[in-house]
Amino acid sequence: MSEPRLKLAIATPLPADAEAVLRAEPRIELLHEPSLIPAQRFPSDHYGEADFKRTPEQEAAFDALLARADAVYGIPDEDPAQVARVCTTSVRWVATTAAGGGSLIGAGGLDDSTLERIAFTSSAGVHARPLAEFALLGVLAGFQRVPELKAQQAARVWPDRGDFPRGLAGARILVLGLGHIGREVSRLLSALGAHVTGTSRHATSDPHAHAVVHPDRLEEAAANADALIVTLPATVLTRHLVSRAVIAALPAGATVVNVGRGTVIDEAALTEALESRHVGFAALDVFETEPLPSKSRLWELPNVLVSPHAATMNRDEDRLIAELLVFNARRLLDGEPLKNRIDTHEFY
Repeated sequence: MSEPRLKLAIATPLPADAEAVLRAEPRIELLHEPSLIPAQRFPSDHYGEADFKRTPEQEAAFDALLARADAVYGIPDEDPAQVARVCTTSVRWVATTAAGGGSLIGAGGLDDSTLERIAFTSSAGVHARPLAEFALLGVLAGFQRVPELKAQQAARVWPDRGDFPRGLAGARILVLGLGHIGREVSRLLSALGAHVTGTSRHATSDPHAHAVVHPDRLEEAAANADALIVTLPATVLTRHLVSRAVIAALPAGATVVNVGRGTVIDEAALTEALESRHVGFAALDVFETEPLPSKSRLWELPNVLVSPHAATMNRDEDRLIAELLVFNARRLLDGEPLKNRIDTHEFY
C-alpha cells in the first residue's frame, strides 16, 4: 500500500529553488499553478507583482485548486481578507510566510470552528539570524554615535574628541521576548560581552541571558538598560507594552531597536523621546502603521534609522521556509505536533 500524500496548494509566490525542495518530497503532491500566482519581484517577496490581477476564469481556477488541498502555503497578498478563502473544507493546515503570521490569522475574522479545525503555523526561526543582525546593527549604530558622525561628515567637520562611544562589553541590553529571534539576539550580544536581560511571560530560560524577568517588571528592567530591543509579535497582550512609562524609565541616551512588530511600542511616545534626545537613537524595522505615513516625524529625525520592514530579507529565506514546510508536512502525515503552531487565542 502506498503512503498517504499531502496535497499542498501554493497561494504565494514560489521561486524555483523552493519549489524544487517541495517537489523532492515524495509524500507531497504539489498543487501549484504559476499563472494563478503573481511573479516574485525579488527573493523573499511574498506579495508578487503589484499589477497582477486574475481574470474571473483564473479566480475560479484558483478557488478550485484550493478546494482540492489538504494544506495551503501562504495567504494571497498577505491580506487578512484572504485568510478565510484558503480555509476550505478540506484544508487541515495553513502555513504562513511570516514569523509573526499569527497576527495575520488573527485579523482574518475566522470563526471558532475553523480555528479549531485547521492548524496554523508560522515560519518562526527562519528569520532569526537576519533580524538579530539588524538588531546588532542598531545597537552598534547607537553606541558608536553614527548619527553624530554622519552629521560631522556632512558638515566636513573634524572635531576635537567628544563623548566616547559606548562599548558592547559590559553593556546592559534588555531583550523583549525570548523566542527564536530573541534568543539569537541574546546569543550574538552575549558573545560580544554584553550583559543581556530577557523578558518572558513563562518560565523560559536562555543560556545566553544573564537574567529573565516577567514583563510586569518591564519598567524596573528598562531603568537599567543601555539598549532595549523588541522581538515580540503583535498580540493583545503586547500592544504598547513598551509604553510611555517604560520609555521614560530608560536611562537618558538609551538606544531602542524594534525587529518585532510596530504595535509593541507606543510610537508617539517614542517619537517624543527621540525628539528630546531622552532616547539617543532608534533603529526601527517595523511601525504601528505600514507603510510608515509620509507625515510621520520619524522620517526626518537624524537619530532614527527607518527600515521598510525589510530586515528579514535574505536570499535563502524561500528555500528555508520550503524546508520547514517539508518538515511539518511529514509531521502532519505522521500524526505528530507541528512546529511553530500558532496559538489561536493570542495569535502568536
